[in-house]
Amino acid sequence: MNRGILEAHERGIVTSTSLMVLRPEAGAAREIASRHPSLSIGLHLELAGGSAEAECAAQLASFRDLLGRDPTHIDSHHHVHMSEPQASAARALAAELDVPLRGERIRYEGGFFGRTEKGEAWLDGISVEHLIAIVEDLPPGWTELGCHPGVGVEAESSYAWEREHELRTLCDPRVRAALETSGVVLRDFSQLG
Repeated sequence: MNRGILEAHERGIVTSTSLMVLRPEAGAAREIASRHPSLSIGLHLELAGGSAEAECAAQLASFRDLLGRDPTHIDSHHHVHMSEPQASAARALAAELDVPLRGERIRYEGGFFGRTEKGEAWLDGISVEHLIAIVEDLPPGWTELGCHPGVGVEAESSYAWEREHELRTLCDPRVRAALETSGVVLRDFSQLG
């Protein structure tokens, strides 16, 4: 997934990512951040149970240990931060850091996804044409577009082949042309101010 994110940043339209500090691949974060300073990196909370506040604090500490700085934004795996009791803990963490929490200060667009609500594959949902339609319908102001690019993640994720298709779409020159035509300017979370 790291390779896919970096390629989508270097060749495509990805400006921000979020780090799952509990995963084995998290150790690569320091090198990625130093080699790609224009890539905004947030904290992708994995809140399973127990005390959400303690989990948030521990994951923030891990993020700081890995990167030597605070995250530019906060979100969570499977959007669990949008339901209680995780919502209050995530909201408090974002307020403490004065960073956006997904779905609160910035509009979130999750329509670029290769699965239906029933979990069935939906290639049209991650097509160039669909992404261009999303871009053309964006309202004024900031919008975060959710995406999941990746390369060679077959055994690591149930959402595997879709990641490579998303990567191709995110790097397609027609998408960048649509952004320019629509007057959409790419930004990252560090620029929110």
